[in-house]
Amino acid sequence: MRKVRKQIKHNRESRGPRCKEWMPASLDDLDEFDDSSRSERIMPRGERERRREIWKALAALEEEAEEETDADEEGLPADGTLSTSGPEEAAGQWGVIVEVSSSLCRVDVDGRSLVCGIRGSLSAQDTGFTNVVAVGDQVVVSQNGSDQGVVEAVLPRRSVLARPDVFSPHLRQVIAANVDQLLIVASWREPHLWPELVDRYLITAERNNLVPIICVNKVDLAEDEAACRAALQPYVDLGYRVLFTSARTGEGIGKLRKVLHGKMTVVAGLSGVGKSSLLAVVQPGLQLRVGEVSEYSRQGQHTTAQVSLLKLEAEGAVVDTPGIREFGLSGLDRAELVRFYPEIAAVQRRCRFNDCSHTHEPGCAVKVAVEQGLVSEMRYHSYEKIYHTLEA
Repeated sequence: MRKVRKQIKHNRESRGPRCKEWMPASLDDLDEFDDSSRSERIMPRGERERRREIWKALAALEEEAEEETDADEEGLPADGTLSTSGPEEAAGQWGVIVEVSSSLCRVDVDGRSLVCGIRGSLSAQDTGFTNVVAVGDQVVVSQNGSDQGVVEAVLPRRSVLARPDVFSPHLRQVIAANVDQLLIVASWREPHLWPELVDRYLITAERNNLVPIICVNKVDLAEDEAACRAALQPYVDLGYRVLFTSARTGEGIGKLRKVLHGKMTVVAGLSGVGKSSLLAVVQPGLQLRVGEVSEYSRQGQHTTAQVSLLKLEAEGAVVDTPGIREFGLSGLDRAELVRFYPEIAAVQRRCRFNDCSHTHEPGCAVKVAVEQGLVSEMRYHSYEKIYHTLEA
């Protein structure tokens, strides 16, 4: 049908913008709309019926075009994640991207692994993202060899985990697509717990409709495990699920398995917190690289080089990501930040100024609440640090 339209448009003389006034409101109004009888005293036999059939055909074409437009709009993801041809236009097999590197990706198609290039016509232009495909994307591929293929189309994403691009901060890089939950892995020691990064992940999860889960690993290094749990109590009080684990002793691994069961989970956190070690304990045999903490800096060293999707023997899958030291919040301004700190939002109405930033103003009820222990000092310090990194 589309080829026919292109021919019609090509052969038709240019008449300016199309106006739908040339069509009757309905076929029943055809007699009134067609005023040819006023200029033709005699109409050839069957001419009126012939014109009626033409009107019916044109009306059908117009209705079909509108239906296709509506279908295309409904098929787009809510955040405009990608501009590609739809899967109905691409012939091939459906699969899931399990690994991405530069211009190639690895796609799982019914248990078979294909190394695929990406069709040049696919583009992330005008989507706000820098990458065309990401781990977790559902795609249509055409096979051009026993273990090779080409990604022909990317299906609409239902969710994404993304961060600002390193070189173009106004754009975002999709880390993983179509995930259900975000497992935020931190460690109590080596490296030390970093609440600000945990809060940044929590904010990102809420902005992208992901269920966040906080996992504090290496609790075996805590001098006082009760103090470790008390430090995380503010998150528990806010309704977040918090797990305490040790890849070395096995503590909390059973609970972690239950959390991962049947879900698509992206695992993220600072380098060296033990993400790969935890996954190796959850399912032995994953053959993940595990690194040691630097003796010099007491910080983690990168061992996971790229994002990869790993299927679990129990139902579910995890997306393992490289450790990062920064996680920006593109598109979030200072005025919006308090929305992600409900304990601060609950007392801010008592501030002296309606536009109080809760950082330096006199008469700030939030600061008073922090001094009184009603708002976590740890969470407030994270709020302050993140606030000063955002645009006004």
